[in-house]
Amino acid sequence: MPRTALVVSAHSADFVWRAGGAIALHAEKGFEVTVVCLSFGERGESAKLWRQSGMTLERVKRERRAEAERAAAVLGVHDLQFWDLGDYPLTLGRAELFRLAALYRAIRPAFVLTHSKRDPYNFDHPMTTEFAQHARVIAQAHGHEPELPVIGAPPVFLFEPHQPEQCGWKPDLLLDIGPVWPKKKAAIECMAGQEHLWAYYTRVAEQRGAQAARNSERKITWGEGYQSVFPHVVESLA
Repeated sequence: MPRTALVVSAHSADFVWRAGGAIALHAEKGFEVTVVCLSFGERGESAKLWRQSGMTLERVKRERRAEAERAAAVLGVHDLQFWDLGDYPLTLGRAELFRLAALYRAIRPAFVLTHSKRDPYNFDHPMTTEFAQHARVIAQAHGHEPELPVIGAPPVFLFEPHQPEQCGWKPDLLLDIGPVWPKKKAAIECMAGQEHLWAYYTRVAEQRGAQAARNSERKITWGEGYQSVFPHVVESLA
């Protein structure tokens, strides 16, 4: 089977801001990256669109979907899925949980990327994290659809929230995304509905790049930060 990765994104722009570098980097390495957007962010993250005269909910969804599709193409996403489960609030039930567990078993990801465990500014984000990890546990359970093979233990990495200090998020992994920064920048600029965030996430990438360089012997300019959920299992410390 090809090497795979799974990104579970609450809204259609989150995977771009927070994990675009990791997606592009691993896509270039041959990984088939699946991105699940649980919502289009149509209510809480589309203010620019709602200020336009005559805007409707369905038109906002179409616009946000088109932006995400363009960004995903730039990043090299293998499979971009829109589940359209609502926004502010996001609605996640038993059927959706089993659907994600089935996806885990189908693609058997080498790693999973999703949101921080806390976010007092956006409740859809921690809901998504709990959802993603709950589905992972179900996909590991021998008693769940026992006729199908269970998955192993893919590591889960939590990408950076908009205000990390308020979310109790602390990175323990800094990823050098310099080789693919032009792709991430181009993907960010696909998200016209939230143009006010372009400069912000450029600064975040510069900051994480500076921190990565400080914690290594390499020259790194652009980075992404991640917080791991589970211990790293390695064969060597060097």
